[in-house]
Amino acid sequence: MTSRPSREEHLRDLALLRRVRDRIDREYAQPLDVEALARGVHWSAGHLSREFRRAYGESPYSYLMTRRIERAMALLRRGDMSVTDVCFAVGSSSLGTFSTRFTELVGVSPSVYRKQQAGPGPGMPPCVAKQVTRPVRNREAPVAGPPLA
Repeated sequence: MTSRPSREEHLRDLALLRRVRDRIDREYAQPLDVEALARGVHWSAGHLSREFRRAYGESPYSYLMTRRIERAMALLRRGDMSVTDVCFAVGSSSLGTFSTRFTELVGVSPSVYRKQQAGPGPGMPPCVAKQVTRPVRNREAPVAGPPLA
């Protein structure tokens, strides 16, 4: 039987998890993996994954991919980069994996998303655009329904 961590240990662990999340947010385009993230806080990859999921509701890898897809959506809305260039610009090393994950989170492939210009209307502030176009996590892409108008 394992004992519960003390309040101080729990707060220390939460601070370390926040450092990991902040690093993912900051370095999403770098080659990151769970092992490298775990080394940064002196934990095993398994322990980091368990604690990250407990604190944030998803794995570190899933969180990283969501950050990459968010940035990819912004780059695709700009329209001046190919899907392949966007894939590598956001830190993905495999176009196939990137396209699959993008489709899972957004509901359409990156090329379809780019063609649809699925972003906000002209003049929408970037902070609002980010919220409106945020990808859905945990493979819950919206199901396209009939038009409301």
